[in-house]
Amino acid sequence: MGTDLRIEEIAQTIIQIAKENKPQTVEQLVVQVRDRLQIPEQKIIESILKLQSEGKIRLTEQPPLTVQKLTAYVKTEQALWYWATVAIAALTAAVVFTISEDFYPWVYLRYFLGAVFVLFLPGYAFIKALFPTQVPIKLPTENLDTIERIALSLGMSLALVPIVGLLLNYTPWGIRLTPIVLSLLALTVVFSTVAIVREHGDKIRAEKQPPKRE
Repeated sequence: MGTDLRIEEIAQTIIQIAKENKPQTVEQLVVQVRDRLQIPEQKIIESILKLQSEGKIRLTEQPPLTVQKLTAYVKTEQALWYWATVAIAALTAAVVFTISEDFYPWVYLRYFLGAVFVLFLPGYAFIKALFPTQVPIKLPTENLDTIERIALSLGMSLALVPIVGLLLNYTPWGIRLTPIVLSLLALTVVFSTVAIVREHGDKIRAEKQPPKRE
């Protein structure tokens, strides 16, 4: 009796998620049901196939998708992170060069943006360039993916900034404010641009893949 109730619960959850969330692929439906019920994917797939055979849900092939060009993709909401990263980096550089250390209280804005600029942005852009759509470790929820990305960004920034300083030490400019700010700005913009290009490529490949029907 308990097994029958569990099967009915899975079926109702599948139908509810299919109606409310309208997942585009079977894989998305399986993930959403798994996150809600915390059950193995195989059971979910078996229930989906059973519901399809009974005519309670209908699995359809996705229509061909129009592949967006990169110039169009950067204008979408999915690319907001790119413009935010570049804008914050550029704003920080402008603030550093225009607000002096004795200009209170605006100097606190300089301190705040400077901390983000040094401790987060370079690492974030670098991690985004390496893993544009998903971090390497598979996690059960998107929130944990975000937390892991933030942690990796902080750690990578702490690794990249000293390397930049070391390289500048062997140049005619030396370790001074202007070379450091411009170097980190260039580093962030370059890594972010690489990341958006790779992200766009991953989206294209994902769109071209047919829905999984296991």
